[in-house]
Amino acid sequence: MDPITLAGFVTVVLLGGLNLVAVKFSNRGLPPFYGAAVRFLIAAGLMFAFVLIRKIPLPRGSQILATLIYGALGFAGFYAFGYWALVTLPAGVAGVLAASVPLITVLLASWQKVETLTARSLIGSVIAIAGIALMVGSPSGGVITLGAVLAVLAAAACDAEAWIVVKKIPTGDPVSTNALAMAFGAVLLFALSLVAGETWTVPTDTVTLATLAYLIVLGSIVLFVVYLRTVKRWTASGMSYMFVLMPLVAAIVGYWLLDEPITRGVVLGGLIVLLGVYVGALSRSRASEGN
Repeated sequence: MDPITLAGFVTVVLLGGLNLVAVKFSNRGLPPFYGAAVRFLIAAGLMFAFVLIRKIPLPRGSQILATLIYGALGFAGFYAFGYWALVTLPAGVAGVLAASVPLITVLLASWQKVETLTARSLIGSVIAIAGIALMVGSPSGGVITLGAVLAVLAAAACDAEAWIVVKKIPTGDPVSTNALAMAFGAVLLFALSLVAGETWTVPTDTVTLATLAYLIVLGSIVLFVVYLRTVKRWTASGMSYMFVLMPLVAAIVGYWLLDEPITRGVVLGGLIVLLGVYVGALSRSRASEGN
């Protein structure tokens, strides 16, 4: 791996892990659905400005439908469940559960006959489920409810399905596609916020404003750009290891900034979940790329 690729991978891991902690801070100042909506509305506006300046073509024809589906799943669905779960769930635990995206992608892809289900995928699923059960059942010193755990898994399923849709249905330029998807996701999140009866306010405290600025610029736009450039220089299976490393960043920073406990039960359960993800998805993808 060349130094530029390594730097890009490390940046993605750090920003992705920090995002989980930043969302925790955002939820302290803004209702979850509203906070996510504001984040992506502003991020989409900035990306559209970039698209116009660089004269990047917008999605057209069938690409528009694929982009809207991607926005509904990858932004509205994923972040609605994720933000809501992080109101109570420790950032490190959420990161471990979100790391199941590669495994859930394999399962959904096989169910939709995009890929073939293997024994390795099934074994990995059983291992991951055992780890999740251990995390939920172990005393943690924090708040780990079944509802929040299921919400993160639902978020992971939305993200996995979003990438399957993108793979099955052609989309346009990555930048303009994500700008439109973000904007549509923000609209759906605003609608969900209305239905949930959340209060819409303009944040004034420094922490909330700083958190939003981070999530919009570094946690959304920069993370997306660096990820795209890095994945073009490296293999998809190599980049997928970011899902295993992000929880470590989230757990350490969550412990440091939020005093979130790191107990033996949570650590052991998290390691079992990550082992299941590796067995069921990551080792599988490396083997397929090696053939």
